Amino acid sequence: MLRTLKQACLGAGKSCGLLKLASSSRLRNSRLLVLGYHGVSLQDEHRWDPSLFLSAEVFRRRMEALKRGGCTLLSLEEGLRLTAEQRLPDRAVALTFDDGTYDFYKIVWPILKEFGYPVTLYLTTYYVEHPYPVPREIWPYMLWRRADSSRLNAREILGKDVIFNLTHKSGREEALRKLVSFADAEKMDGHGKNALSAKLAHLLGIDFDALCASRICQLLRPEEVHELASDGVSVQMHMHHHTSPVTHGAFIDNLRANRQFITEMTGLEPNHFCYPSGNYNKESVRWLRDDGVASATTCDLGLCSAKTDPMLIPRLIDTSYISDTGFESWLVGVGALISHVGALIRRAA
Repeated sequence: MLRTLKQACLGAGKSCGLLKLASSSRLRNSRLLVLGYHGVSLQDEHRWDPSLFLSAEVFRRRMEALKRGGCTLLSLEEGLRLTAEQRLPDRAVALTFDDGTYDFYKIVWPILKEFGYPVTLYLTTYYVEHPYPVPREIWPYMLWRRADSSRLNAREILGKDVIFNLTHKSGREEALRKLVSFADAEKMDGHGKNALSAKLAHLLGIDFDALCASRICQLLRPEEVHELASDGVSVQMHMHHHTSPVTHGAFIDNLRANRQFITEMTGLEPNHFCYPSGNYNKESVRWLRDDGVASATTCDLGLCSAKTDPMLIPRLIDTSYISDTGFESWLVGVGALISHVGALIRRAA
């Protein structure tokens, strides 16, 4: 109900020029909009998970909307500096991408270069070092690809009779839980999980070699990271393993391994960070600050102001679920205001 009402209000606001009027407000132009993205489809990933992937067509429309809306695209570093100094240009926006999947090299960066937009790439590095499809993505992707399979016995990969029913989302989620549990129980490293991926593909009747060749759900190679950094992409930290350990030692080890790999590939030491899956707490914020990290982005909705803690930078995570009008409303600041009011309503309900 709230979603329908929101869309109706935004449509009316756009029609009568209120969105354009809002774009000149002090509320918007004293704040930085940080946009967060995960990936742009090489093939059909946006149909599998619209919360993670956009189609190339939709992504291009987003970039055109930034230009059409008169937004000023800044690097994250410059945007945060000007925000703190309260000297932001009108409709300031910074672009960020999480993880570093191959589509960034193949599709995203060529589009951004065409528009002349700077970008920050938060790179997780374990599967850069180990060039396999990332299990936490390739397993659910493959299960989705075979959603026409009603019942499959997974004995050949799990060692016992376990029936996968893939026709329903709940069945695919249960199959994924079984796979993750099995890999954890066997204490599999990246090599072991990749072997499990190959067995799963065989069970599902998927050509695993062809899937690997497509680079779907794979991260960048070291030489691609080096090329992107040389071409102007700001490569920053997103942990070596895509997790946020709860103990200080494990957290810092994961962070520093990530920093070291990025430095070796780019020749530049990163000092900005993005919380994996948006997970953070008071301890992790303190650990980053103590380790000299300059900023950390979250998945919390909002605009960044001079009062924002640099270790808790909010973003709009753009997804296939967001309409063109909804996206444009964030460019002028109305989306952030509606989101805040909606959160207050839900809290009071």
